[in-house]
Amino acid sequence: MKISLKYFAALREAVGTGQEQLELSPEVTTVGQVRELLRARGGVWAEALAPERAVRMAHNQVMCGGDTPISEGAEVAFFPPVTGG
Repeated sequence: MKISLKYFAALREAVGTGQEQLELSPEVTTVGQVRELLRARGGVWAEALAPERAVRMAHNQVMCGGDTPISEGAEVAFFPPVTGG
């Protein structure tokens, strides 16, 4: 399954990109599992998306929790709890 990822504010700065496309294995079925997959990249990814970090998530532009199922072509976004300014 292929999805679009978006990163905002401090997360975008930390990981060095604002968006990417990602091909998921069949085992990755939730937004939380996507976060874990990205953390497994290590380095700045592991730090920016660490479990103790406050990171908001959205699926197709709707705020969601880690247990939200993802679908083919979905947009998954990650951002800190306070954005904008």
